[in-house]
Amino acid sequence: MNSNPAPRRQTLSERKQDSILRAAADEFRQAGFEATSMDRIAAAAGVSKRTVYNHFPSKEALFAAVLRQLWSRAESASDVQFDASRPLDGQLAELLAAKLALLREPSFIELARVAIAESIHSPGRAKAIFERLGNQEEGLLSWVRAAAASGKLRIDDAEFAAQQLQALIKGFAFWPQISLGQPALSKAKEKRLISSAVSMFLRCYAVE
Repeated sequence: MNSNPAPRRQTLSERKQDSILRAAADEFRQAGFEATSMDRIAAAAGVSKRTVYNHFPSKEALFAAVLRQLWSRAESASDVQFDASRPLDGQLAELLAAKLALLREPSFIELARVAIAESIHSPGRAKAIFERLGNQEEGLLSWVRAAAASGKLRIDDAEFAAQQLQALIKGFAFWPQISLGQPALSKAKEKRLISSAVSMFLRCYAVE
């Protein structure tokens, strides 16, 4: 007898929201933020414009939701919580591998380009978008704070340290792809980047 509960079925409202998010992601990638309209998104999703606004009060809020969904999908592949009984290097390597999985995703790179272009052409509007995104580095920052609290890392400013580690990764696996159109890193280069970043970080902050 199978005792596992059946998966919960989505409500009609949830199915409509998923359709809107998928349609919006396609429209933003193809046309950019400025040229994409809520009318186009509604038509692509097969819902009314009022339905779109019932779920998302503005185009900025919808764009932020699309980016959050991409981030959540990538982070769900590796939910690494700090474990004082495990070596720090293995935990950090898992966290960075999960981040690189996001950064190699073409959909995320394309939408990131849209967001950055919008920040150049309309800084005020872009600020609203990025404010709605919240702290995308929360998983790594939480890990750094927990490791410092346990005495495994010697860190006075966890946000600064986490941002340093993010910069080590993005300098190779985000900004060259965004600004120069370079391809995603190969598996071998990803492995080398993770190993080097972890080593540099722990040499700086790990307690002997």
